[in-house]
Amino acid sequence: MPTVQAIVSTPHIDRQIAFYQELLGAVETNRHPAEGPVFFVSLRLGDSEFGIVGNADTDVSRPSRTLLSIEVDDVDALLPRVEAAGGRLLGPPNDMPWGQRVAHVHDPDGNMVNLTCPVPAREPAAQQ
Repeated sequence: MPTVQAIVSTPHIDRQIAFYQELLGAVETNRHPAEGPVFFVSLRLGDSEFGIVGNADTDVSRPSRTLLSIEVDDVDALLPRVEAAGGRLLGPPNDMPWGQRVAHVHDPDGNMVNLTCPVPAREPAAQQ
């Protein structure tokens, strides 16, 4: 059965790895080569993995053509940490009609990342 792995290309691999580790607790599962300057790293988030490849020719000024959508426990709780981890918050989170709360952020290279969680349950309005 085929599998899919999202891969982010960057000229700043160490900065990108640190962003996903600091903000989301990503765990490095694989590194190539094992010694010396790194070319590729696999990161695990929950039961998912994605890759980061170091490529000095990556032009981060061009528009992003892919995005990572990452489900987290609490979108709002992560937002204060986005900029501290090197990213940029693009606006407040929104509750979507399909039941997700979504915040749009850029990682340090400007790649789009959607942080999502289920829309929090609301307390019913008090009866008068």
